Formats: sequence, structure tokens, C-alpha cells
Amino acid sequence: MLHRLTLVFLLLGLAGCFSMPSKPQQDFTVDYPEYQEPTPVAGAIYSEARGFSLFDDVKAHNVGDILTVLLVEQTDASKSSSTSTSKETNVDNANPTLFGRPLTYGGTPMLQGSLDGASDFSGSGESTQSNSLAGSVAVTVAHRYPNGNLLIRGKKLITLNQGDEFVSVTGIVRPQDIDTNNAVRSDRIAESKISYSGKGPINDANRMGFLARFFNSPWSLL
Repeated sequence: MLHRLTLVFLLLGLAGCFSMPSKPQQDFTVDYPEYQEPTPVAGAIYSEARGFSLFDDVKAHNVGDILTVLLVEQTDASKSSSTSTSKETNVDNANPTLFGRPLTYGGTPMLQGSLDGASDFSGSGESTQSNSLAGSVAVTVAHRYPNGNLLIRGKKLITLNQGDEFVSVTGIVRPQDIDTNNAVRSDRIAESKISYSGKGPINDANRMGFLARFFNSPWSLL
């Protein structure tokens, strides 16, 4: 028994020395959208190939244009439940009579009896979660739909002295939601896919060691 306890404490001590390997990060090489140069029109004052417009603004509207996405993600979720049930059962069986006399044996009723039963259950649960993401990332227009909506996508890689930080944004934007600074809020993006991740010693330090994960898993209860 002493040897087993010594082995358990030794494994617990080594749990802090091992960490799970970081998950492989997605490829953050930028796929630039293809842009086809419009064909110049000979003899015309206005040419789309020159990108000149008298009444156009600085908002992104063509494939290859740059747009700033303001990350304003905030989620709060809370759930609680409570259940309470109770049940009681009572059955009384009187001793029957035969020919006007009760059925007895040695003066004791033969078929008289009673049954009592009760059950009770009470349970409750509560869950709360909150997440937030703030910042900005520049994206490019990858496609323009016939109704004017823009498919955007962009990635940002920030290398710090203690690791790397990755931000990726993809979705569909309405031109009406782009402000005068050529920026759009992330909560205005349809079909949005926003990912934030990182790697490095700080990220690895936040991961539980595999032995500690094992002792916190259902397998340790077998």
C-alpha cells in the first residue's frame, strides 16, 4: 500500500512537468484575390481601368479593396434550472367478512393490511459563460455579389516576444454597413467566421499537463 501511495504522489508531482503539445495552427499564408484589369476603351474620357470616379468615395466596393473590421464581439450566456417532484401512496385493505363474521386466525385478522410509499426528488443546475474580443483587422474584398454585397476575408499574424497571436475574419458585408472611415463592425458581418488563437510559452503554460488531465478525466474513476 505504501508503494502505491508513493507512486501516486510521484505521478502527481511529475504532472506539472509535462504539458500537452499545442494544437497545430492553421496556415496563415495570405491568398490574395485575383484581379482582372478592365479593358481600356479607346477614345473615351472615362476609363474604368484608371479607377477614376467623380462621385465615388473611399469605401471598399471592388475585388481587392481593403476594408477595416472592428472586432466588437461580446457574448454572455446564463442558464439555470430547478426540478422538484414528490409522490405519496397509501393503500388500506380492510379484513373481509364471511357470513357476517370477519376472517381471523387465532383472533388475528387474516387479510387486513396497509401499504405506504413515498418518493421525493430535488435537483438544480446553473451555468454562466462570458467572452469578449476587441480590436481591429484589415481584410480584402474577395468577391462582389450581384446585389452589391461583399465577401471579405483577412488574416493577421502578430509576433510578440513571448509567442504569436493569430486573427482570422471571413464573412459577407453590406455596403450600407461600411462607415465613412471604410470600417465595419464585426457584428454587422453575415456568415461571419472569426478565429483568435496563439502559440508560444504563454499559451503552453495555460494548458494542463497530460497527467493532470488524466486524473481529471472519467478514466481515472474506473
